[in-house]
Amino acid sequence: MDELDLKILKILQKNAKYSLEDLSAELKIPKSTVAYRIKRLESLNIIKGYYAQIDPTALNLDYIVISLVRARYGKNYHTELGSKLASLPGVWGVYFVLGDIDFIVIGRYRNREEFVENYLEKLMSMPEIERSSTQVVVKIIKESPNMIIWW
Repeated sequence: MDELDLKILKILQKNAKYSLEDLSAELKIPKSTVAYRIKRLESLNIIKGYYAQIDPTALNLDYIVISLVRARYGKNYHTELGSKLASLPGVWGVYFVLGDIDFIVIGRYRNREEFVENYLEKLMSMPEIERSSTQVVVKIIKESPNMIIWW
């Protein structure tokens, strides 16, 4: 990857519907070069797909929870429990981490009742979990739907 690839990625992250013509004009390079670069980034799995950015609050999904989960150790516990956590309704992020906890789980719900029914009760009934601590987000300071290329 070079500086041109990074410029293309930055533009596509802001608007994946940006046309080849617009990219070509903004970067001052031929349209064929832009097309080639994008195809190469896709074939290298640097660009994995194109998505609509949906505002969760417009869907009334503004009850955000972050759980810190400590698991009971066992064979393949991280893949098995990780998959189980990921399958819970409303969960959109599961991270296996090192340290005092094993997983960070992030979910979005419409309200407390939906959170308790679809997430908390199921989480508490998993025998693979030793303990957990769940925080409710009060205010979003920064949230980015995509990877920000800052260099």
